[in-house]
Amino acid sequence: MDEYDASTYGDRVADVYDDWYAGGGPLGDASGAVSFLRELAGPGPALELGIGTGRIALPLAEAGVEVHGIDASEGMVRKLRGKTGGDRIPVTIADFRDFDLGTRFRLVYVVFNTFFGLLTQDDQVACFRSVAANLTDDGAFVMEAFIPDLTRFDRGQRVGAIDVGGEAVRLDVTMHDAIEQRSDSNHVVIREDGIRLYPVRVRYAYMSELDLMARLAGMRLRERWADWDRSTLSTGSQGHISVWELVP
Repeated sequence: MDEYDASTYGDRVADVYDDWYAGGGPLGDASGAVSFLRELAGPGPALELGIGTGRIALPLAEAGVEVHGIDASEGMVRKLRGKTGGDRIPVTIADFRDFDLGTRFRLVYVVFNTFFGLLTQDDQVACFRSVAANLTDDGAFVMEAFIPDLTRFDRGQRVGAIDVGGEAVRLDVTMHDAIEQRSDSNHVVIREDGIRLYPVRVRYAYMSELDLMARLAGMRLRERWADWDRSTLSTGSQGHISVWELVP
């Protein structure tokens, strides 16, 4: 994956993303996320980092919130534009490590581990600072992310079966670098007519590290939950919903 950049994952996966993830599946129903975000956004405006095909943005806009988006993948945004209401959401084609859209947002949010697509700590800190600079004084930054679990890896690697059917087999193959907090993965689809690869790289961060990034950007943690339903975070939680606000 020597030519991997901010648009690679989205451009590769755009044609199958909705089949795999929209309408439930491993991500569950989007309604819980939309309800949570709508409560924080009020009338908006809201900004989604990595808006993709609009899995969250479209129902949030339908709920009455003015939604904007940033995404590095033109392929994903084309899918968004082809959906009802997708042409009415302003989208900037860029990565979201450093941005200034000239608008203050009541809510900035990033879901489904997308923040970890920023592959260095410096880029992640820069994103927090950009978010802080684009928030209203009473605004909030919301992140949905996994909690790192290094026990998933054996000698720095992992192979997992996602789906085994008569027509295709889907596998996730990952190499892990604990020093850099990085993983290089390929979602592999094997069919009789060939093999397709969907690469993804992430640089994960622990909750304490994310809170420190927020502090460096002039923000503080407001609340943190295990899921969109505000269930309590525990040592067995696999992910978190974190909400930061500007320090007065």
